Amino acid sequence: MEDLVVRAGVVVPERELVWAAVRSSGPGGQNVNKVSSKVELRFDFEASESLTASVKARLRALAAHRLDAEGRILIVSQVTRNQPKNLEDARQRLSELIARALVVPKARRPTKPSRAAKRARLQDKRAVSAKKQNRTRRVSDD
Repeated sequence: MEDLVVRAGVVVPERELVWAAVRSSGPGGQNVNKVSSKVELRFDFEASESLTASVKARLRALAAHRLDAEGRILIVSQVTRNQPKNLEDARQRLSELIARALVVPKARRPTKPSRAAKRARLQDKRAVSAKKQNRTRRVSDD
């Protein structure tokens, strides 16, 4: 297995990736009982030297549901009956996950509604209020 290239400048060494082939579930007759085509790929991102602390924090949030008991990311692939293709699929999915964690989210800049927007909102409120006031039954003094 070779290093996982996420994008230019970000490479996860293959020594940080641990994979295992296990028996796949589902239909497949006798072949499913003989062949270990399902792939489980584990990546201990907390111990990784190739990722920064901020990327690790975003990755922890993105992959929270994929963490195993030891805190490693677990990616399972059994889309094909072919072990090498499943391994490549798992590596691709891990690469996409890390690439999503590399994107720094934009900081929210607080905004205020404009004066015209406030005026329009208050006018609408007055119009609705007047409409509801007209619905009330007026009792005459006669």
